[in-house]
Amino acid sequence: MESLTTYRYGSPRSAKEGVRIGVARQPPRGIRKEDWQRLGYCDVRVPLLAPSPELIARYRHGKIGFPEFSRHYQTEMKRPESRQAIELLAALLPFVPMSLGCFCEDETKCHRIILRKLVEKEARARGAAFAAAAGEPGPLASPACYAHLFNSPE
Repeated sequence: MESLTTYRYGSPRSAKEGVRIGVARQPPRGIRKEDWQRLGYCDVRVPLLAPSPELIARYRHGKIGFPEFSRHYQTEMKRPESRQAIELLAALLPFVPMSLGCFCEDETKCHRIILRKLVEKEARARGAAFAAAAGEPGPLASPACYAHLFNSPE
């Protein structure tokens, strides 16, 4: 998916990046929130998509390697709040180019590359579901969704 990329905090913005979403656990140190966007850190920060502090510590201290880190991180991303955030990014992806960012210098050993794959997988699944339902109106979710059908102005 070309509309989803990754970047390192503080790097120059490329033309195709779109919205920079910071997915690091900690905010940039010594940088005022008002300056995050201007200095290339992020447009919006979503720390619930970062690995848990415990998982980060185990990986940084060499207690686990990247493959095990990756498995544990993917398990963490199955929690309801993380899953919902991934689903939201996937649903927006066809309409809004975005980029996932973190402090890590080596992207190949960073959770942002795993997260990118999770969002892309969800987006593909959603795309297939949307294509299968094309032309058919979806079910109405709540009374507020269909109230306008019965309360037309006279």
